[in-house]
Amino acid sequence: MHRTVLPSGLRIVTEEMPGVRSAAVGVWVGVGSRDENASAGADNTHGCSHFLEHLLFKGTAERTALDISVALDAVGGEFNAFTAKEYTCFHARVLDEDLELAVDIIGDMITSSLLADEDVEAERDVILDEIAMHDDDPDDVVHNLFAAQAWGADTPLGRGIAGTVESIEALTRDQIDAFYRAHYRPENIVISATGNLTHEVVVALAEQAFARNGFLSGTASPIPPRSGVPLELHPGEVRATRPFEQVNVVLGMQGLWRDDDRRFALGVVNAALGGGTSSRLFQEVREHRGLAYSVYSFAGAHAESGVVGVAVGCLPNKVEEVLEVVREELRKVAAEGITAEEVVRGKGQLRGGLVLGLEDPASRMSRLGKAELVHDQLLTIDEVLHRISSVTVEECQAVAADVFSRPEILAIVGPR
Repeated sequence: MHRTVLPSGLRIVTEEMPGVRSAAVGVWVGVGSRDENASAGADNTHGCSHFLEHLLFKGTAERTALDISVALDAVGGEFNAFTAKEYTCFHARVLDEDLELAVDIIGDMITSSLLADEDVEAERDVILDEIAMHDDDPDDVVHNLFAAQAWGADTPLGRGIAGTVESIEALTRDQIDAFYRAHYRPENIVISATGNLTHEVVVALAEQAFARNGFLSGTASPIPPRSGVPLELHPGEVRATRPFEQVNVVLGMQGLWRDDDRRFALGVVNAALGGGTSSRLFQEVREHRGLAYSVYSFAGAHAESGVVGVAVGCLPNKVEEVLEVVREELRKVAAEGITAEEVVRGKGQLRGGLVLGLEDPASRMSRLGKAELVHDQLLTIDEVLHRISSVTVEECQAVAADVFSRPEILAIVGPR
């Protein structure tokens, strides 16, 4: 792995994989829905990160939206983007010989998109359709409801990433442009690339592609860090009625920050609790009792906050029994931890999942980009494997006792 920081603050991290014939590149921007303002009027930017992600595909002075699509399709490339709560990513996977094309197109989009009025209006309707689509997805609805209860519906982490119908309808082209200029700065961007490549070539390609419009001129200005103040979570229950066949439930509590050293032990506990078909929840809820088709546990982490929980989809007449079983399993884990056998199995699951998931350039590119931008700590794969292998039964018991005894947050979505 190699790392270069340009005078402008643009960071470039790469990992060479000589045995492949492809390359993956991602441009990670340190802005997401958490950085938006949901106040009324001209200051409202709720949904702006996601709106902007869409608009950057709509054309530049050099390329139309069709040109961008045709260029990558013509070489069999994969090209997409996504917005999260704390970052936005534009990524491509191509043959190694087409890496220059991919970097140039993304650089053109990031530095020179037109953000034309007509594109804003056209994409507004697309995003409103996307919001409606998510509102028809039971899993999306219940997790959004859980987040709103956990952090508060009017807080950055509690709000939905795509915005609301009201906020998207109110956003103007000038607001989106101002948001772009405030956050799409070299010092707030990481370029990660992996595959059959060399670091020096990627740096040269990035310097050329991102030099448009003086984007790399000047020196870096410091990016203010997150506040570092723990975010308060709000225990309680929230319900929503939807005409779904199933009831979807998320039962959780406050978890760990993303850089908490205990995250490796929590990962092992999470694997034993609900991370696979041999997990306690899957065996008890589905295999032994037949209460639900889908059940799993999860751990989500952010800069100053985190959540853990269990998600279940079941028939309406099974909800109370499902909740009873899940609560009992969480109580057991909090009181007794997990067994030595489960620790071994959980560590094996994490290690195998990590290594098998990093067999292609795209997954390694994602790991590099998030490590540099979000975690500000680039552990090698061997270092991560060592951290997982070093987890003890006692560490698992301690983190389980702490986390799973915290006050409950419950979200339920389904038919009345």
